[in-house]
Amino acid sequence: MGLLRLLVLAVLASEPGVAGGAETVGNSSEGLLEFSVGKFRYFTLNRPSPEDAILRHISSNASFLIFQIHSQYQNTTISFTKTLLHNTSGTGTDKGLVFILRPEQSMCTWHLETLDAEPVQNMAIPLSYSERDPVPGGCNLEFDLDIDPNIYLEYNFFETTIKFAPANLGYARGTNPLPCDIGTGRDSRWRLLYDVYQYFLPENDLSQEGLLKHLQRMAEVPQVKANAIKVVTLTANDKPRVSFSSLRGQGVIYNVIVRDPLLNTSAAYVPVHTYACHFEAKEGNCSSLGRVSTKVFFTLFALLGLFICFFGHRFWKTELFFIGFIFTGFFFYIPVTRLTLLTYDVRLILTAVAGSVGGILLVAAWWRFGILLICMLCVGLELGFLISSVMFFALLGNLKIFQDDGVFWVTFSCIAVIIPVVFMGCLRILNILTCGFVGSYLVVLAFDSYLYTSLSYITLNILKRALHEDFHRAFTNVPFQTNDFIILAVWGMLAVSGVTLQMRRERGQPFFPAHPYKLWKRERERRVTNVLDPSYHIPPLRERLYCRLTQIKELFRKEQPAGERTPLLL
Repeated sequence: MGLLRLLVLAVLASEPGVAGGAETVGNSSEGLLEFSVGKFRYFTLNRPSPEDAILRHISSNASFLIFQIHSQYQNTTISFTKTLLHNTSGTGTDKGLVFILRPEQSMCTWHLETLDAEPVQNMAIPLSYSERDPVPGGCNLEFDLDIDPNIYLEYNFFETTIKFAPANLGYARGTNPLPCDIGTGRDSRWRLLYDVYQYFLPENDLSQEGLLKHLQRMAEVPQVKANAIKVVTLTANDKPRVSFSSLRGQGVIYNVIVRDPLLNTSAAYVPVHTYACHFEAKEGNCSSLGRVSTKVFFTLFALLGLFICFFGHRFWKTELFFIGFIFTGFFFYIPVTRLTLLTYDVRLILTAVAGSVGGILLVAAWWRFGILLICMLCVGLELGFLISSVMFFALLGNLKIFQDDGVFWVTFSCIAVIIPVVFMGCLRILNILTCGFVGSYLVVLAFDSYLYTSLSYITLNILKRALHEDFHRAFTNVPFQTNDFIILAVWGMLAVSGVTLQMRRERGQPFFPAHPYKLWKRERERRVTNVLDPSYHIPPLRERLYCRLTQIKELFRKEQPAGERTPLLL
């Protein structure tokens, strides 16, 4: 069988090269997977039976080819030969090889295999480029392949980082490539520019068919420019490395287009995708969006937030507990996460306990001292925190100036502090606005525990920046799709309804309740001096407690028998 395959390859190699059309799905002949330039093909790889791919009828105008293969989460190996070498093969879910064509060459072959026990569904495409097009990865000095067109992706909970090798200028068949590091003028690879693109899959779509379909929009230069979002343009002097905020459970595809501004030509690297999660993990995989502890915590918190949204100003002490809980919990979670190695569930429980203590202390401080300005400062800062987070989420987050942590935190804090300062003359309005918008936003966070929504990253991005020292370099783009529009409408409806209802109900009422401690003290003095008050005759609390303890002791005392116990004298 091997001899027959070699004979077929020899016959195909002897055919003249023509620039013929290609079908969407090529034909297989004698165990070979046949491809056409610019056409995608779906196929399945099995561990016991590796495949050889062949491309023929290559145009004489082509100078090099990029053959790329994609799968969802199972690894595939692509190689120039059946003998796998580290500098001639690559393994992963999104891999490609550059094939430099020789003069008169019209046919190429690749070897494909997988080590996964289960069959792997793949999609592959060969793309051709001319001698004027830059060569992606042509000046690779970091990775294994001699010419590496791949994008290398790493992610954690906080950020997703892509890295790629610098490109080189294109060259004709049979000629040597230009040196990479000799000279930095206009005639060298230092004139090349790199456009980094980002493409979001539909939210909550983890299907293999959807991924492979959308990858077709990110393989070639015209499709990438038409469908994806250009995030940043790098020069040859910049590090070929870009970071993004990780979006767990959200499919994202990245690609880089290298441009030659002098010749007005371009070429695309091999696109890479991620969901920022593991499909095969037993716990916390891509199918389960949140832990049980997270769902319980935010569901209970959302119920409290919904109550505050509509009744917060009327139940002032409950609102103070709510405000103190958020304040203390947020600032407690940051150090306990950065300084300890506790598990997530333990940290969440400790945060809930610390938040409850903070809420109780704020209520106690109001009851004892009754200083309204301090309480309203906490209330206003929480509304300012939310407004500042929205501004960085929607407008300011990706500006280069805010990659500096000092500039970011000073600007963020100033926006947050401005809100209570502006509303200092109308504290009731400030309080009701905080109840409406902050309380209803907790419902959004609860939605995110069950159904992905980008609106949760309004505050999550701020928390990530406080927890992770390298998050300042990450771009914080998120998709805004159907689910987000629906949940945004729900958030707006709840906030407006809560604010309107409280404004109408509190019209004509006192702005804030009176000082609780003064009321209690006045009532106690009134009871002491007013003999006609029935409460005047009530014993003090200490005596009542002592009497009650005495009654409880009587229940456990052995009953003494009645009658004469002395013996009769005879």
